[in-house]
Amino acid sequence: MKTNPPPRTRRQLLQGAGVTLALPFLQSQTPVQAAENERRLAPESDGKPRRAVFICNNLGLHMPYFVPEQTGFDYTPSPYLEVLGDLRKQMTVFSGISHPSVDGGHAAEKSFLTAAPHPGSGSFRNSISVDQLVAESLGSQTRIPSLVLSANGGGSLSWTRSGVPIPGEESPSKVFRKLFTPGSSAEIDDQITRLRQGASVMDMVMNEAANLRKKLSRHDREKFDEYTTSVREVEQEMMRQQEWERKPKPQVDAKEPTDIRDQADTIGRSKLMYDLIALALQTDSTRIATVMSVGWFAVPPIAAVTEGYHTLSHHGKNKEKLAQLAIIEKQHLGILRDFLAKLDATKEEDDTLLDRTMVLFGSDLGNASSHNNTNVPVVLAGGGFKHGQHLGFDRTNNEPLSNIYVSMLQRMGLPIDRFGSSTGTIRGLEMTS
Repeated sequence: MKTNPPPRTRRQLLQGAGVTLALPFLQSQTPVQAAENERRLAPESDGKPRRAVFICNNLGLHMPYFVPEQTGFDYTPSPYLEVLGDLRKQMTVFSGISHPSVDGGHAAEKSFLTAAPHPGSGSFRNSISVDQLVAESLGSQTRIPSLVLSANGGGSLSWTRSGVPIPGEESPSKVFRKLFTPGSSAEIDDQITRLRQGASVMDMVMNEAANLRKKLSRHDREKFDEYTTSVREVEQEMMRQQEWERKPKPQVDAKEPTDIRDQADTIGRSKLMYDLIALALQTDSTRIATVMSVGWFAVPPIAAVTEGYHTLSHHGKNKEKLAQLAIIEKQHLGILRDFLAKLDATKEEDDTLLDRTMVLFGSDLGNASSHNNTNVPVVLAGGGFKHGQHLGFDRTNNEPLSNIYVSMLQRMGLPIDRFGSSTGTIRGLEMTS
């Protein structure tokens, strides 16, 4: 008996060459949140290549050991900040910072670079992350538009404009090969063929899209056009990748790293990713990178630490647990110091690589012990700002973390004055001339 196909009431589909693309929900189905930023942004650069690295430690830092008692440029460093040594002069420490309406404990890590509200709710829908907003405008200038890394297999920080997570690469050896190991002629040709086939499939799917568009309302056509524009951009990215496949990869005086299999070794795995980012920035293979660093319940291979990292983060103010937690967190700041020192030691014309690279280190948790998402730890280093200070804001009515992102976006040369829940740029942070 012949049956009718089920009605496509919830979601329309486009099909071509055996490939199906799901369309966004249109007004007649479910409301779609409007994009807050323009799709394409014209850079307003000073001519210098600007870079940004975003690092999130999902277990945060014990804030009493991190936040200085004084604000301003003459603060006395806290026990944690002492680990950073002279590099404190090239960074700004923030307190009284968080994302408004971002809650849910660990769920908030999904919103660390997006500021999308209530990530723990069942109706949560994420938005574009700040790194991907930059990549939309500047990513075509490098072989890798953005480097999305996961140091410990805990997902990633990066989300597309349609709110889809971008998987983080977990293997340092694979990242190294992607950046620096040349493929054979046959491998290059095969990759180009796959890219061309993908672009061809996009063309066939878009032919059906033109027919579907005629049947939509005016409002839905606007949403549909946003979507098809993004599909075209994927197609253009495929074409761009074809050009890069023909260009030789940079040669570096470094060996392919050996992956660390022990997931409890948070510090070792994070350090490998930092080292790869430094190489990628030095060779201008990318200008945007994110790292998600996740702490697990397993005991890390660190002397004097006998309990799992995640367990220690739920210290309940127990002195013995706090002492072990401090050992781990100081090592996190130690490898951050080493990473910044590498960038600072690399010259680029009259600047250092750190002068042209903003490195934001922080967390979605202000108190991991209670899963609190306010008063989160944030440090911003390098990138051409007047650093060396502690900017302290209201601990009860926090300054939006997105304000720091707006300052970073503007430093990248993008004409943006709002992102996420921002109210403007971050007060007290000035660019150098």
